[in-house]
Amino acid sequence: MAITQAVCNSFKTELLGAVHDFDSGNAQVFKLALYTSAANLSAGTTAYTVTGEVPNTGQYVATGSALQSKQVSLDTATAIVTFADLSFTGVTLTARGAVIYNSSASNAAVCVLDFGADKTATSGTFTIQFPAFTAAAAILRIA
Repeated sequence: MAITQAVCNSFKTELLGAVHDFDSGNAQVFKLALYTSAANLSAGTTAYTVTGEVPNTGQYVATGSALQSKQVSLDTATAIVTFADLSFTGVTLTARGAVIYNSSASNAAVCVLDFGADKTATSGTFTIQFPAFTAAAAILRIA
């Protein structure tokens, strides 16, 4: 199995069809779920799946957690999106990647994150740190 970082192909067409709205005033909920190296995730991922998801532990539960503090901006000619960092406390887990998905739109996948290697936490806190909110680094960029 493999996890390949990508903006999901289905998201690209759904964005043009107004399925996703990242405006912070909008009630849509975007979530992040963690996956083990047994998962098969790529640009072809269309929705959240339980297959290969990290098992429940501490504050981490199936379906992951809602992302907070959505921000959308235009940096030069690139549209960018970011979220507040996300932490799961009291966990013992190993994760290889994650999926950001829209739980308000039939769990439609937005993007796949590949951590590059297994990342672990043992009776501790597992934190997803989002990159800088710039055209060169934001977690989601459309140029």
